Amino acid sequence: MVLGTTSGAGKSWLTTALCRWYSNQGLKVAPFKAQNMSNNARVVAATPAAAGVQGGQTQGGEIGSAQYFQAIAARTTPEVRMNPVLLKPEADTHSQVVLLGQVSADLTAMPWRGRSEKVWPHIAAALDTLRAENDVVVIEGAGSPAEINLHASDIVNMRVARHAQARCLLVSDIDRGGAFAHLYGTWALLPPEERALIQGFVLNKFRGDAALLAPGPQMLQDLTGVPTVATIPMQWRHGLPEEDGVFDDRSTTAGTIHTTIAVVAYPRISNLDEFQPLKNMPGVRLLWARSPADVAGLAANDWIVLPGSKSTAADLAWLRSQGLDAAVAAHAGKGGAVLGICGGLQMLGEALIDTHGIDGNAPGLGLLPLVTTFAPDKTVRRTTIQLGAVQGAWMALAGVQATGYEIHHGQTAQHPAMAAAGQLAHEVAPGIAWQNTAGNVLGIYLHGLFEDTAVLQALFAARAPAGVALPTLDAVMQGLAHTIDTHFEPGVLRALIA
Repeated sequence: MVLGTTSGAGKSWLTTALCRWYSNQGLKVAPFKAQNMSNNARVVAATPAAAGVQGGQTQGGEIGSAQYFQAIAARTTPEVRMNPVLLKPEADTHSQVVLLGQVSADLTAMPWRGRSEKVWPHIAAALDTLRAENDVVVIEGAGSPAEINLHASDIVNMRVARHAQARCLLVSDIDRGGAFAHLYGTWALLPPEERALIQGFVLNKFRGDAALLAPGPQMLQDLTGVPTVATIPMQWRHGLPEEDGVFDDRSTTAGTIHTTIAVVAYPRISNLDEFQPLKNMPGVRLLWARSPADVAGLAANDWIVLPGSKSTAADLAWLRSQGLDAAVAAHAGKGGAVLGICGGLQMLGEALIDTHGIDGNAPGLGLLPLVTTFAPDKTVRRTTIQLGAVQGAWMALAGVQATGYEIHHGQTAQHPAMAAAGQLAHEVAPGIAWQNTAGNVLGIYLHGLFEDTAVLQALFAARAPAGVALPTLDAVMQGLAHTIDTHFEPGVLRALIA
């Protein structure tokens, strides 16, 4: 099990790396996180039996995207037992509860502490079956295990560790400063039976000469009996999305930039991590846009992306309050490429209609002659589509088969009055994707578009520098495994599962 002294210490990264390292040893591996809080979700097999369904539209369940990538690293099929409880924030004090992949209205309405005992049997059962079916289960904790105000209702850190009698690593972000205090303080706040599960400390994000850390690790071991088993250097370009944060221009690819992609960062943005492959792409600069100034210098061949949103109407109101609606319209007006994904697609239309109190009513940006109606039932499915005669700025996608996932309440269709007036959207995938007449504005419900190799090849292969291969997710996973193989003390990783 990988625990952290804080959020952002590197739990998700290290868990993913361990999944690939143990898989490389020929072992059958699965990831697990009892409860995740994130609006970055993936649609996966609802049950193990459904894992092999291919093609078309496959109903599924939601898990945190970190566990999805960890399953890919482990070379196994992602499914809902790997993250039995997902909390999706809808406001500062409210989250939607997803249990074993499906939204639970009852649990969503229940007080935070009251739901722990309701969900624990599901968590324990999911973990037990994964342990029975695999050689190694790599478990990720959440936040810090030493949140003493939450210890009595804990279902994601030490209660899980005790249930599995897991061998635990405790990781700290040394770049923040105070890492030795974070490690010691976390260890000291745990009761003795839980301290005994901590098998090693990991110093993450270190910059400098590791020899200068001495005698700190030995002093820490003298105090706790726990050795420091790894000092991992700062990884600016490890290639995985940051689960809890946004991407960083410091990790932008070096060399000549041929395309700038500005992703509008509204307050309730969701599935932001699906843009990580673009950040890894040679010649592409990815940036957040929060004001008109951020997109003012874009050329016509540059993109503006309206991403997914957990609250489309509210984020559309924010977009207007910032003046970004006019900036997006101006970019589209000069022929600039505009892409809307899921909630972003809904914003591009003429209107949002909500008769069930799901999201809210609002006028759209009017860049596509579409109307979206919010339905009580949520569409959650894996989807494979064949893109039709895509035009203009997106012509390279014509004929491409793409696989991804849908998560949305909205149902989008041609605006009937505009159709009667002769203003038609060009439908390039039935019920999934539409373009404007000029071909520079594209709206699509398919998340994960840029995680599909065929899509990346179509859009970027011709513009890649000579001799430079487009990065693959598998290469990223192998790089993670190599990093921990290099920086963990010899024999530690094998000893943890001996």
